[in-house]
Order: sequence, then C-alpha cells, then structure tokens
Amino acid sequence: CETPTASLVLLEPLWLPWLHNANCCLAGATGDAQPDALPSVQGTLPHFIQEPEDAYIVKSNPIKLRCRAAPALQIFFKCNGEWVHQNEHFSQEYKDLNTGLKVREVMINVSRQQVEDFHGPEDYWCLCVAWSHLGTSKSRKATVRIAYLRKNFEQDPQGKEVPINGMIVLHCRPPEGVPVAEVEWLKNEELVSSLTDDNIDTRADHNLIINEARLSDSGNYTCLASNIVAKRRSATATVIVFVDGGWDEWSEWTVCSSQCDRQRSRECNSPAPRHRGRMCEGNSEASENCTDGLCMDSSNDVALYSGLGAGIIAVAILVVAVMLYRKNHSEYGVDVIDSSALTGGFQSFNFKTTRQGNPLLLNSSMQPDLTVGRTYSTPLCFQDATDKELFDPLPDIKVKVQSSFMVSLGVAERAEFHAKGPAETFPRDLSRDYCSTMDRRKKGLLTLNGPFSSCKEQLRTSGVFGHPGGRLVVPNTGVSLLVPHGAVAENMSWEMYMVINQGEASVQTLEGCEILLGPEVTYGPQGLDLFCPVAMTIAHCAEMDAENWNVQLKKKTQDNKWEEVMSVEQESTSCYCLMDSTSCHLLLDQPGSYALVGEPLTQAAVKRLKLAVFGSMEAGSVSYSLRVYCVDDTPHAFQGVVAAERSRGGQLLEEPKMLPFRANTFSLQVSIQDVPQFLWSIKPFTTCQEFSFPQVWCSNQQPLHCAFSLERYSPATAQLSCKISVRQVKGHEQILQVYTAVAETEKESVPFFMQTDCTITSQTGSKAFKIPLSIRQRICATFDTANAKGKDWQLLAQKLHLDRNLGYFAKQQSPSAVILSLWEARHQDSADLDSLASALEEIGKIHSRSSPKDQDEYLRQEGIDLTKRNSPECDFRSY
Repeated sequence: CETPTASLVLLEPLWLPWLHNANCCLAGATGDAQPDALPSVQGTLPHFIQEPEDAYIVKSNPIKLRCRAAPALQIFFKCNGEWVHQNEHFSQEYKDLNTGLKVREVMINVSRQQVEDFHGPEDYWCLCVAWSHLGTSKSRKATVRIAYLRKNFEQDPQGKEVPINGMIVLHCRPPEGVPVAEVEWLKNEELVSSLTDDNIDTRADHNLIINEARLSDSGNYTCLASNIVAKRRSATATVIVFVDGGWDEWSEWTVCSSQCDRQRSRECNSPAPRHRGRMCEGNSEASENCTDGLCMDSSNDVALYSGLGAGIIAVAILVVAVMLYRKNHSEYGVDVIDSSALTGGFQSFNFKTTRQGNPLLLNSSMQPDLTVGRTYSTPLCFQDATDKELFDPLPDIKVKVQSSFMVSLGVAERAEFHAKGPAETFPRDLSRDYCSTMDRRKKGLLTLNGPFSSCKEQLRTSGVFGHPGGRLVVPNTGVSLLVPHGAVAENMSWEMYMVINQGEASVQTLEGCEILLGPEVTYGPQGLDLFCPVAMTIAHCAEMDAENWNVQLKKKTQDNKWEEVMSVEQESTSCYCLMDSTSCHLLLDQPGSYALVGEPLTQAAVKRLKLAVFGSMEAGSVSYSLRVYCVDDTPHAFQGVVAAERSRGGQLLEEPKMLPFRANTFSLQVSIQDVPQFLWSIKPFTTCQEFSFPQVWCSNQQPLHCAFSLERYSPATAQLSCKISVRQVKGHEQILQVYTAVAETEKESVPFFMQTDCTITSQTGSKAFKIPLSIRQRICATFDTANAKGKDWQLLAQKLHLDRNLGYFAKQQSPSAVILSLWEARHQDSADLDSLASALEEIGKIHSRSSPKDQDEYLRQEGIDLTKRNSPECDFRSY
C-alpha cells in the first residue's frame, strides 16, 4: 500500500489485479477523499466522452491533446508506442451531474520539435489509455502533423477566349499543403459560388466550370487556396467571351443601271462581332448583270468599236516591229520572246552585253559595259502556271522577262510578282484576295504538268469487335481506330469499319480559307451502340501553334456539308481532341465522317510538305525523266505518290524530305541544278518550274508534281548526278541530291519509308493493347475514386500530360479508363510503357514518405516491375 503512484503509471496494466485490493492506497495517493463513490463504478470499463483529435502545428505553436473518460481511476497518454511521463500530464476530476459518474480529464502539449524529431513509417500519433476497476480502454489514434502551405500553385488557371454559349473550364491545382488547401474562385475580386448560379460549377476538384458562357462571364479569374496556415493567390486568368459576327439579310436589288448591273448589300450585325469575335466571312456587297449583257446605249457603241479598232492596229504594228527586230538582232544570243516561253517554265540562257538598244532584254536605265563581253546565266522564272495564260498582249511578256533578267544581273532580289506586300497578320477572316484565291483553287484544281493519275480506289478496313475491344488500322496512312475494352456490351459484337475518302468533295464544300490538314475518315456502322468513346488517330501536316492556326474538328452532315464539332483550343464535353506534332487523337462517341480543318490566322502559319524525286528511263529512247512531287506531309498523301510511281516503273532517288511551307501567299519554285553539261542536255525552258501559292496550299486532294526531261549525248552514259532545289519565295529551301544509275535493267522497286506493319489491319482482344487488362482495371479502381491525398484521375491525367479539357473526362463513367485509351492511341507506335510507368512512379513519390524500397513496393502493387519496364520484351503480360 506504500507503492507510489508515479511508479504505477510507468507499468503496463499487469498491475490491475493488485489494484483491486489497493483502492484505499490509490485513493490516498490520488488525493480522492470520496471512497463512498467507488462501489458505484465497480464492474464498468471506462467510456471515453472525448477522444484526442487530429491536430496541426502552425508555425511554432504547440498543440493540446485532450481525453475525457468515465468512470476512470486514471488516464495516461501514449505517443508513438511510448508512455508520456506523468509530469507532462495536466488532469482534473469532476462529477457529471446527469449520470453521477466521476469524470476524469487529461491534457498534454505536443511541440513542433517533438514532431520534427520523430522519424517513423507514419505520422506522429498519440492515444489515451483509461483504467477502471474492471480493466482498461484505449481511445482512437490522433495524428499530429506540421501544417504548411507552399507558395507556388501546381497548376495556375490559364486565360482563354471562348465563343458565347461555349464551355469554360479553368483548371487549378493548389500548392502542396498540410492540411490540403481548400479552393475558392474570385472573379474580378468577387467570390464566385455555384450556390448562387446554376450555370457555374466549382465543385469539380478545384476546377471552375461554366457550362454555357455568357458575355457577363468575361473577366479576370483568380484561384484562391487556403488552409490553417496561409492563403495563396494564383496567377490571374483573363477570360474573354466573344461573339462571332453574323450577316443580316441581303437588301433588295437596286434598279438596273446604265452599265447593265445592279447591286445589293448586307451588314455584319446579326449579331455584330463583340469582344474580338470573328468578322463575317464573305462579301458585304454583291453585283450582277441585270440584262444578260444586252443593255448598251448607242453612244457607247462608237467608243467601244473605236477602241477595238485602235487596239487591233496597235497589236499589228507591234508584231511587225518584233519580227523586224528579231530578224536584225538574231546574233544577240537568246531569243527571249520565243513561243516556247508561253508554255515552258524556266530557261537557262546566255546574253552578251556587247551592244545597246535592246529594250526587251535590258532596262533602259542600265548602262552596259561596251568594252567587256560578259555571259550571264540564270533561270527565268514565271510567277504562276496561270501566268502563261496572261502573256497576251505581248508587252506583258516584256515586263516579266525584263524583271526576271534584272534579277539575274544581281540588280534586284529574286522576283516577287505581287502588286503589294501582304500584311503580316491576317484578320480572323483573312484578306478578301487571299480567300477568293482559295475559292478559285477549290473550284478548279490546277496542275502544272497535266493531270495526276493517282490511284483512287477506296481505302477501307474492317473487323468484328466484341466486349474485349481491339484496333483497326488503315496500313501506311497514319489512320487507326482503337475500340477500348468494354466499349461493346457483353455477348454482343459489331462489324466496324474505317474508310478514307479520296474524292474531291471535301475541298469543294469547305468555306473561305479552310483547308484539310489530313484525310477525311469515316468510321461506322451507323447506329453503333458504345458504352465508352473510341479513339481515332489521324495524321496531319500542320505545324501546330494556337497563335497562327485555328484548327477545328468537323463532321459531315447527311447533305454532304461540314459542321463544326469543336475547336481544338476550346473545351468540350461532346468529344476530345489532342494534337501532337504529326497526329491528332480523337475520342468520339458517334460514328460518321470526320476531318481536321485548318484556317491560317497569320502568315506565320506553316504546313509541312513532303518532297520526293523519282526517275525512270523513257522506253526506247535516250531520255531520262525526273519527277518531283510536293505533297502534304502525311503518310496517306505519300501513298498516292508511291502507287502512281509503281504503275510507271519509277525509282525513288532520294529519301523524301520535309519543307515548311508558310501561309505568306508566295509561290514554290522547283529547279534543277548542277547537271553535267557534257553528258546530259535538258529541254529548253524547263530548268525551273513554279507552283502558285493556292496550288500548294490546297494540294491535299491532288498531289503536285513537275518533270524534268534530260537526254544523254551518248548511250554509254550510265550515271546521272544533279541537285533539285525546292524553295518557297521568301521562305525555306530544301535540296534533293540525285545520284543514280540510268540503265533500264537496273530499275528497282520503290521503297516505302513508312510503317512496317503494313499488312496488319485488325487486331482484337488483349494483343491489341499495350496495357494488360488486369493492370488497366487496377489503375482505374485506384484513380477513379478520389481520396484524401488527392490521388485521383485528374492527377493521372496531369502526369500523362493529358490535363486539358478535363470536363470531358469528368462526364465519363470511368475517367481513368478513357484517359488510358487516349494514352494507348497516342503511344501505339512506341515500343514500351515507360511513360506510363514513369507517371505512376512520380505519383508514388509524391504520395509516399517512405523509403525508395517502399516506393518500389507501391509501384509493384500498381502492377509495374521497375526492373523490367524498359526491357525490349516488356509488355506487362508477365505481371
């Protein structure tokens, strides 16, 4: 009975049987002078009225942990498995007036130093142990963590421009903090709440979603993160809700004028463009002949016929003068105004400056050196194939020949046949001349050297798909379709197909300055019932830059017109569009015909061209033909070239190269250089040829090509070496080096420089996917449900670099499954799963404070063996 209390509390509850016989001693030691109350609590375990709660240490302020229990003879704290010394306890007793039971309350302080000094596999923790006559009770564990809030946001909201009624999604990932920061949104420094506006949702994992944008939604938005430590403000994102302009109706036609025409007009005010919205496309005024050309008064007849007569006489005089001039000056070297100039393209020529007085060849302001004979050699370039139709009347030839020859003498830069320099930046609807040129190009496809006989058979692939899913591939076109596991209902199957449209209807139905950036692709069948979206991949030829391109996904309607599905830079819940450098990956719910359409916003917009040179001997002759192709840099476009050259026995002479082609309205010049002069000759006026800008810019439906015909002086000549220069005026240049044997017996088949799996068109089941089904299901189960540490599908999307348009994923039944399908489509050509493994590894590091060994265990639980993930045979099937 003389055992001190201090020694009792340091023992485990093994001394409790002794305590039954020592009530008086314990009461004396604890200062309790009410032994009459003890019999009322015998046989009852302690019950906790208040248990210790999780706490956070802010700055250097210690926290208090409390316990209250009844009936309780004694309460002590145990932290991290060790008893807290009695001297650190603060206790008191009182009687509960409602129950009459004795209540004991105990409190301890925990300092920041104690938490920092603790190093264990989990957070610092404490619990209470309470004793009564019958035994002990333990409280819950309470964790103690040091609170903090980093300064930098993991993701700041980004400003954007959206059309009215479009969806606005502002992403915000707050700074790392303990406890996890709560997020609020400010618009123009005013709090935004979804409770007062049904059109706004601020509950979607820190994101701000405005379902249908209104003009009043324009403003400056800030993400505000806060916890018990501090508040942080993100960078401010400016949102502009714009309204595209719309035409009113046309006015009535005016009365027929004396010039036999009438006019009408319309205004761009239905609605008027607002907040930098697009101006209306098209013309605000229109005119037409109102009498079928029969309206003509007599006073104008005399002037008309007089003018025609004078013109005929002037042309006759000019023709006679030219004939006399040619007869008297035939020794001057080259006949620049040869009839072949009207049908050729370029000619290397010599000119001797030994005489004056040739106005057709030299500018009158230039004074030639009369004492020294010089020879100048240069390609004489015409601006456009259509220029050849403009060489009537004859003086127009003089102007073009003179300006080109001035260039050859080094007096001026290379000829640019434009009346004025184009503006550096197009407005949203571009210039009228630019767009009207595009329209003319679409109405009549132009070719330089005659029609291109490309193969137009339908490119189609199909397969039967059930619940396991699979993949469709159109070989060597950059087009594929991934059907995810579970997209088709169990015990069901569909025969699905993909078709590449190779007709010209797409070009004719596009509007304004729009061009196709890749093939038009149809997938079906119609009426296809899917539980989750399929992933379609289409190769494109645009150098993607949001400042220079407006890229849209369009779908063909039943009347063969294109309707916009979404803009690549905008948020949408109907479909998802991910642009990589060479491919576009789409998540689609509905079958149909889709195409990627681009509109240049500035002259800096670039589309990639693939350049290739083929050669073949002309049968039964000594001539060798070089054919240069300029096509969109997509696998599908090049396949048309390969098919055409196969049919004519052509040989690819140099690996195809890429040329960036800018939207600066300047033409493309193709010239042949360094031809051995004593071994080969080339036809006159063909050393340099030119494609107009519209021909190249709208070339996706008709591959451009030009030909150079060379003749060898001797049948013994068996080798040809030369260079082909392909250059955009005021743009980039690319050189194709030709070195080949020309004997007919040495022809070889055309190599593909394409994918190697050209025979695989359909794969079903697990072999079509890189991620095994079991691992895919485990990842989905882990990330589809958010947890306290923020490990959810949004974090998965962020680490896989798919964290835009998150509103689309949020609408899916399993966001993680759709994200993994997009990852599969994006990495179908890579050989391993390294990017996925690295993303999960990074997530493991963020959400685990354990050792590297424990982090590896985390990844193995996710289905990834780090020791094998980079091995060539790794495809996750062994895990």
